[in-house]
Amino acid sequence: MEKKKKLLTIGQFAALHGINKKTLMWYDEIGLFCPAAVHPENGYRYYSYYQSSILETILLLRELDVSVDEIQTFMKNRSAASLEQLLREQIENLDQKMAHLKAVRKTLAQHRQNMTTLLTMDLSKISVISKNERHLVTVDIDRDTSFDKQVEMITAETRKYQLRRLHDASYGTMIDTESLYNGNYQDYSKLFIEIPFPVKKTGLHVQPAGNYVRAFYQDAGENAVLCYKRIFEYAAANGLTLSGFSYEMILNENVIDRAEDALVQIEIPISDST
Repeated sequence: MEKKKKLLTIGQFAALHGINKKTLMWYDEIGLFCPAAVHPENGYRYYSYYQSSILETILLLRELDVSVDEIQTFMKNRSAASLEQLLREQIENLDQKMAHLKAVRKTLAQHRQNMTTLLTMDLSKISVISKNERHLVTVDIDRDTSFDKQVEMITAETRKYQLRRLHDASYGTMIDTESLYNGNYQDYSKLFIEIPFPVKKTGLHVQPAGNYVRAFYQDAGENAVLCYKRIFEYAAANGLTLSGFSYEMILNENVIDRAEDALVQIEIPISDST
């Protein structure tokens, strides 16, 4: 107990809390956090051990980017109620930041996976893969929907879900397999957007879990047609029935300058009845 009654020099107190003593001097100058005592002759500042919890609260709030003005207001009206309200607000802010960082991480992981695919896969090969269920935001389009209109609709949807930027989400196009079986390889009916954080599932498109045929093509109309023909030949040769929608997504748009260099991934569900 005697040690706790002893006053600490500014250097000792700063070292105790892992900060620079200039920070303590500045806090004193602006009236945010003052020493317990000041030597009347030399002006040296001294701090009490019992001031530690107050300083740690200030340092925590500063770490959470609470402004000095807000902290000063709190310090002038410090109470259990005001601290509870301030901490509740900061917890809500922190939860939002954490959710955003998780979303960013998911987006980065998706981009990294795309790059790994580009670097390691035989892109001329058609394969069967397993996928988990996904819930996608979709926008209806048709042959007459211009590219500018598509961009406008995607942008509107991303804003609706409070995404900061378009590329915070993964997106692509969808074609009904019935259209593909009928040879309508350009009959896109939807744009899809995968929001990188949980959203209410009402009204979302469910991309089912299960096995998918996956293939790739260079972004040109004739290449898409040839790729789909190869996919159906592969499915027929292996006794597979394709169902639902084909999901197309550009893998390399982060590393290209020309649209004709885009590498498109196709994934189509395999019917459970096969």
